[in-house]
Amino acid sequence: MKYVGAHVSISGGVENAPINAQKIDATAFGMFTKNQRQWNAKPLTEYNINSFKINLTESKISPDHVVVHDSYLINIGSPKYEAREKSIIALIDEAKRVEQLGLTKLVLHPGSHLKQITEKKCIELIGDAINTVLQVTESAELLLETTAGQGSNIGYTFNQLQEILSYINNLNRVGICLDTCHIFSAGYNLEPVATYNDTMALFEKTIGFKFLKAVHLNDSKNEINSKKDRHESIGDGYLGIEPFKYIMQDTRFENIPMILETPNNEIWKDEIKLLYSFA
Repeated sequence: MKYVGAHVSISGGVENAPINAQKIDATAFGMFTKNQRQWNAKPLTEYNINSFKINLTESKISPDHVVVHDSYLINIGSPKYEAREKSIIALIDEAKRVEQLGLTKLVLHPGSHLKQITEKKCIELIGDAINTVLQVTESAELLLETTAGQGSNIGYTFNQLQEILSYINNLNRVGICLDTCHIFSAGYNLEPVATYNDTMALFEKTIGFKFLKAVHLNDSKNEINSKKDRHESIGDGYLGIEPFKYIMQDTRFENIPMILETPNNEIWKDEIKLLYSFA
């Protein structure tokens, strides 16, 4: 079965996320657990935690189909020691918040070398940071998101992601979040179907579908290999409709939360309905 939703608001408290997901007929959803553009956040209260769990149960959405995204400020691949240490501390906090809510999946952008160190050194730093976070947390799974290759961001090739995974000591608690816009912008085509199959075969060969733990479903405002991270509504961008049909009919995407991050939240409900029509 496919599980589709969107990255919903936590305005008023994290406990509102499942309610907002219900409003769009989602069977999965993404969320933050704090303001994504600030380092500090108030701890989750007992009320926040208990209310979230109650609302999630009432929504009939499984905790396995909830995907938390970390702060945009975090850069565990930073060449600057203080910035990297601050990022690691923040990521630990994010992971513990995920665990407090009874969830497991935490998506992060791998990191950026800021053009001050090599990609290889940045990848090594990312791997070391993930090992540190896993050592001091209990159950959160860190999911590396595929990136578009914008700026100095790491993670825009399957090989880079595989190399990060090669540094990880506990592979049971890591995985990949595949973003359709990002991989397209990074140069991986998903249309026509033969090309889609080639791209997925390359993912399997390089990383393996056993590591695929979440998906971000986004069309792209820019052409393939643009290296630009600009999302578009499903079918309105350069990806078009067909790749989303392939994904919804692909059995390798069964039981994986697939989350819309498309720009118009007023049509999320319609987009979810459209995606399910393809299945």
